[in-house]
Amino acid sequence: MADRVTSDNPSVTTVDATLERYGGTRRPQVVAPADARDRFPDEGEVVRLVVDGHEYRARVAETSDGRAAFRGAYDTPRLARSRDGTNHLREWLQSTDLDIGRTVHVDVVEPDFKYGVRAPGETARYTATEKPKSSLADIARDLDG
Repeated sequence: MADRVTSDNPSVTTVDATLERYGGTRRPQVVAPADARDRFPDEGEVVRLVVDGHEYRARVAETSDGRAAFRGAYDTPRLARSRDGTNHLREWLQSTDLDIGRTVHVDVVEPDFKYGVRAPGETARYTATEKPKSSLADIARDLDG
């Protein structure tokens, strides 16, 4: 059985992000503060994102002022890159009472690899997953893309 960690585990770092709109639309995004930019990979990288207990894939976006953002959570890395299919992050946000401007916690479970989002006051449980060796990740990226 895989190890599990909770959001209050000392190995998990929590970043207080903000719900914001992006573009000229009403679409929400979860935006990390500028001083936490180093806790997220470069724009365009696909990471694991746990939303409401389910693990999805998300492409890291960047705001116009350089802050890291998540704009969606999708079933596969390919869907995350193309932003096609069901956006589970958007579904989760619609099911909560969180509005634009509110704080959302982003848990850094494994830097540059696995993150989780949760509403303030909630505790999340994550399956501990190690980041694959870069050579395996590069092969998978080449096959998927």
